[in-house]
Amino acid sequence: MLKPDGRRMTLYSRRPISDDIRPSNPIHDPIVGGAHLRWHPLRGEWVAYASHRQNRTFLPPKEYSPLATTRTAEFPTEMPAGDYDVAVFDNLFPSLSEASVDVPQENILTKAADGVCEVVVFTQNPETSLGLLSADEIQLVLEVWADRTREVGGREQIQYVMPFENRGVEVGVTLHHPHGQIYAYPFIPPVAARMLEMQTQYFEKNKRGLLTDFLQIELQEKKRIIHENKTSLSFIPSCARYPYETWIAPKRSVAWLHELEPQEFQDLALNLKAVLMKFDLLWNKAFPYLMVLYQAPTDGKPHLESHAHIEIYPALRSKDRLKFLAGTEIGAGMFVNDTWPEEKAAELRAVEISQ
Repeated sequence: MLKPDGRRMTLYSRRPISDDIRPSNPIHDPIVGGAHLRWHPLRGEWVAYASHRQNRTFLPPKEYSPLATTRTAEFPTEMPAGDYDVAVFDNLFPSLSEASVDVPQENILTKAADGVCEVVVFTQNPETSLGLLSADEIQLVLEVWADRTREVGGREQIQYVMPFENRGVEVGVTLHHPHGQIYAYPFIPPVAARMLEMQTQYFEKNKRGLLTDFLQIELQEKKRIIHENKTSLSFIPSCARYPYETWIAPKRSVAWLHELEPQEFQDLALNLKAVLMKFDLLWNKAFPYLMVLYQAPTDGKPHLESHAHIEIYPALRSKDRLKFLAGTEIGAGMFVNDTWPEEKAAELRAVEISQ
């Protein structure tokens, strides 16, 4: 369906969705301008420029929030009234957009930021969080990520689709309502490209997946595993760059989430819920983090080397200190972790939860 301003919206639910749901828009000044890309010659990567994002909503009162569930004639919202679970719609302030823009000519290579930015609202309840949703609700979110990857990734110009969630003002969240985003790039972004390169080299040499073998080692050693069920596991990898950095992966190698079987979706949801609950209980607060789903590129190739998985980067390094990137991390790209992965995994394992 289309919103009144022309942006696309898709609703998902565990129940049949009524045909009479009508999309709405938040009241907002018209967006002026668009995004474009500039090539960084020293780093060999694209940088997006989207100055219109300076006007985006930042932590408004709940009654004025674009994602608020309270609707009035004076303050309509992004979320339409009706019975559904998850809403996905084009970002009002996109960093990447399929809309045509005038690309400036500079002294370096420039081109249109021909991609997609979507908002994924996990639930209509603004007072909860992803980890507090039921396992069935979290499974639907994973299935939505899979469906959006398949749909958006099928567009000709899209090379990589990355679902993610920023949680907490500590990592720059501008709205409290439980939600994440999906960025679909017209190129493979640097981090994903480096992962793909390493996995490809390993697969060509060993005829097996790099992450698949890595998971087997973690399963044998068991000292860094946080939670395990029949088809998935969560663990703090022995190479973690951040304190409490956690990976969640299906045991079976799949390149994209949509290749998972129903039981694998269910187990992955249970594992994700367990980890997020443990984070909150360990700190006795809403734990701030960045969570990213890494999958294979959407270039039409099989990618037997790739193993879809989730990585969570917490914003806290201890119980009272935020983790900020240091000079060596930003300037050199070498991370310094002042905790042991084994110790932090043991901490999280010890947190008792009830699902």
